[in-house]
Amino acid sequence: MKSRLYIPLILVALSCAILAVALWVGTSGGDSSSGTSSDVLENIATRTSIRAYTSEPVDEETVTALLKAGMAAPTAMNTQPWFFYVVRDRELMKSLAEVLPYAKMAADAAVLIVPCGDRERFLTGEGMTYWVQDVSAATENILLAAHAMGLGAVWTGVYPVRDRIADVSRILEMDENHVPLCVIPIGWPADNPEPKDKWDPDKVIYR
Repeated sequence: MKSRLYIPLILVALSCAILAVALWVGTSGGDSSSGTSSDVLENIATRTSIRAYTSEPVDEETVTALLKAGMAAPTAMNTQPWFFYVVRDRELMKSLAEVLPYAKMAADAAVLIVPCGDRERFLTGEGMTYWVQDVSAATENILLAAHAMGLGAVWTGVYPVRDRIADVSRILEMDENHVPLCVIPIGWPADNPEPKDKWDPDKVIYR
């Protein structure tokens, strides 16, 4: 008789355990595959350049998550030819905004990330400039991660304009082996511009 009473209790306990696991997987991100492909595509399609930010700070944990996303990018022969400068000093941010014609918003951002190539890890010969592709891939990862986290960000170009490279290197007192590719101002969006639909089937060539 007692065993019959235990059966419903066991079933209830199992049901609760299954429900708890399901909730954990759905809400905690414990399963790396919990995000769907449609979520990824939606994030890519809705990302846009954000140039105005609120005064709310971006914490270190968030910045670290962005940097991890950047360093997850593919690289030629796994050279990982990059360094990333994180800039919070307000005077440095203002100085960068003054010398970079398309980065005026850098003065008001919560933080800047400056992805750089590392000459010591460049490939030799014809592959030397592959670092540009590698660091560009890292930059796009950072932009997509920022958007996914509700942040606003914009890619402002530095490389290959020599004056901009020299100015950014001087202001940030960069290592002589580091070449700034771009400056990424990041903050919580103060506006919400509509993303541009750039799909154009006429630019696809099939063979």
